[in-house]
Amino acid sequence: MSNNTRRDLINTVLTVTGVGTGLSLAAKLADRNGLLPPDGGGLYGPGKSLNYAAQRLLVGSAPAREFARAQISNPPHANGKAIKDPTYLRHQAQGFADWRLEIDGMVERPTTLSIAEIKSYPATSQITQIVCEEGWSSVSEWKGVQLSHFLKLAGAAPQAKYVVVSSLQPRRWGSLDMNDALHPQTLIAYGMNDGEIPAANGAPLRLRVPRQLGYVSLKYVTRITLADSLKGFGKGLGSGASEAGYSWYAGI
Repeated sequence: MSNNTRRDLINTVLTVTGVGTGLSLAAKLADRNGLLPPDGGGLYGPGKSLNYAAQRLLVGSAPAREFARAQISNPPHANGKAIKDPTYLRHQAQGFADWRLEIDGMVERPTTLSIAEIKSYPATSQITQIVCEEGWSSVSEWKGVQLSHFLKLAGAAPQAKYVVVSSLQPRRWGSLDMNDALHPQTLIAYGMNDGEIPAANGAPLRLRVPRQLGYVSLKYVTRITLADSLKGFGKGLGSGASEAGYSWYAGI
């Protein structure tokens, strides 16, 4: 994107006030510059396009806020109950020894990893906040491996535009653009608050995207798939959440 085009798009984003014609113009400019989200069609599409383009252009790769250890929530919010799926309960009883993370799609080296292998990679930790669209928030320390490490390990193709993340729960899936996928705060987490992630919080692996609302940070992660389009996944809207009416991009 040229500097002039970027400036024009930023000016449009800054001046749109919600009038339909302004939103439509913003959506067209976003599409022209590769900033149209997969759920950018339909009645609410222009607004979602405006939100996504504004976040990308005005926030860029700025990090999410990190907190002091003294600010960790006690007790942490579980944001849901542990699943009772028989397959999950069997894995849990075995200490997740047979749990596998698959990496496939547009990669040179499709890879399957155990939890032990994942824990052998360089780890990072962060004390960040989960912000829920329902109004609550919780601060926890998360430990894991940067998602970018897995993309490099598998040899991500330069044409890949999205990283699709799958969960043991079939309807709970999502995707990230490469901006968030490569961001240093985006983790495949396996630890929480100096211990393993509790089952209710997504053990043994949870996607952690602190720059977006909590529902983007999927629990029970089983697969990472790189793709140049999201049309072949579900209804093509980018996530199970967007198929249920939420926004694909939920930046905070």
